[in-house]
Amino acid sequence: MNKASYILGPMRVPFLILAPACVFLGYASAVWTNSRTVNWLNVMLVVIGAISAHISVNALNEYFDFKSGLDFKTNRTPFSGGSGTLPAAPEKSGYALATGLVSLAVTALIGLYFVLTRGLGLAPVGLLGLVIILAYTPRFNRSPLLCLIAPGIGFGTCMILGTVYVLDGRYNWTAFFASLVPFFLVSNLLLLNQFPDVEADRGHRP
Repeated sequence: MNKASYILGPMRVPFLILAPACVFLGYASAVWTNSRTVNWLNVMLVVIGAISAHISVNALNEYFDFKSGLDFKTNRTPFSGGSGTLPAAPEKSGYALATGLVSLAVTALIGLYFVLTRGLGLAPVGLLGLVIILAYTPRFNRSPLLCLIAPGIGFGTCMILGTVYVLDGRYNWTAFFASLVPFFLVSNLLLLNQFPDVEADRGHRP
């Protein structure tokens, strides 16, 4: 494995299409409720921020699961159990941590820019998203309820409502109802992906 593999592996690149898909659902909601031309620079910045958030939660999940020893007990599938990058090269775990923190910083800086330029109304959604990224693996995964709803809130509520606020300067009911689609789909997807890990999780005590 080369240096790029230690960085790209924890990112779980094949799954990163989910973030821009959610952003463009938010974009569609904004266009539906507002006929004004959207700012495409803002759209691209939101996409970058969303992808960075997804990279961060993936990389930090890989790092924390590796440090706790869970990755060594999990039977990996194409959709669960992590990338296997860190168990194969334990000495490179710092790459995953750095990837997670740098991408988190990118997301936070883009969010701060939009709070300053579009309004403080964006701050609650942005802060909620950052909390989910940081707490998902070390905290939320210990609670069945939080573990179930956190992915849907991150990809559905935060990404779609945040996108609409950036593009339209306000929240609206169209965006809220649109956000329910990824909220339920993503939460259900992550729930199903946990079934192959049941035995490893049952025997693991953080």
